[in-house]
Amino acid sequence: MGGFILGGIALLFWVLLIICFSRDRSRYRNCYLFFGAMLFTAAALTFLAGQYQKNVIILLVDIIFVMLLIVPVFLICNGILMLCREGRSLANLLSLIFGVVIAIGEIAAFFCVFYPEVSEANWEIESTFYNISVFSIFVSMSVIYISVSFVVFMLYCVFLQIIPRRRDFDYIIIHGAGLLEGNRISKLLADRLDKAVEVYKKDPTPPVLIPSGGKGSDERIAEAEAMEQYLLEKGIPADHIIREDKSATTFENLEFSKAIIDARDGGKYTALVTSNYHVYRALRYCRRIGLKCVGIGSHVAFYYWPSALIREYIAVHSEKKHMVFLITGWALCVLPFVLFFLF
Repeated sequence: MGGFILGGIALLFWVLLIICFSRDRSRYRNCYLFFGAMLFTAAALTFLAGQYQKNVIILLVDIIFVMLLIVPVFLICNGILMLCREGRSLANLLSLIFGVVIAIGEIAAFFCVFYPEVSEANWEIESTFYNISVFSIFVSMSVIYISVSFVVFMLYCVFLQIIPRRRDFDYIIIHGAGLLEGNRISKLLADRLDKAVEVYKKDPTPPVLIPSGGKGSDERIAEAEAMEQYLLEKGIPADHIIREDKSATTFENLEFSKAIIDARDGGKYTALVTSNYHVYRALRYCRRIGLKCVGIGSHVAFYYWPSALIREYIAVHSEKKHMVFLITGWALCVLPFVLFFLF
């Protein structure tokens, strides 16, 4: 009976996700609807496993335990690799910092469960351990909450990449990125351009490509100009390219590109191509300016993806509404455990 109830809840989550996703892929609630749908589906399948239920539960517990051990180690190793390959900067330190924080949280959680028993006669030592335990609970629950929040965000970003999409675009906006030595296309930008060319060639009625990016203070030409030259070398006809060379930010990329599209006649079905980790935030900007489009992610090096996704997570939660949501969720999930331990 419990399995069918959980299955019904899972189905409800999937229906809500489909409805909300079809209306707007950039809504933050989609992340939690997707997570809830997967969570209750897994729970329902566990209950419906019958005689194998115990084995399924043991398998899930083992997977979670192994992941708890692997995640901080992977992030720390990834952070070290980022420093070696990309240089020292705060952005490149993010996965290392995140890994260390998660490791501290897991150690704190371990301490809460297995800290040594202390004789009641020695009140001073007992009091010290008591205070440490309260702090450990606070740290471990906070880390668990942030980790789960990040996993929810990460899973939805991956989901955005694999969900089927309709083709036959009228326009493809390509997000710019910094140029090497002021005029050369970087690997990151080349991957975006190659993805746009791939979509262009698969489209039954080839769309107009809009390479978007202005001239930075350390650049000799506008990013859009370098991107246009790259597209021409890849065989894209000049009359299928309209460059947008005034923007300086991601938001302006979209805002100025939308102005170009709005000024032209015909269909407006649009795709935006950017690095896969960046698609979700770009779609959020599209909603703000009223640009209805589909996000398409280009490949990035695997070692680069974790730090980049952490940056996106921080950027999204720096928005006032989502910061309030994150802090409220933290207070509701973490503080009750601390208060229960205290009283």
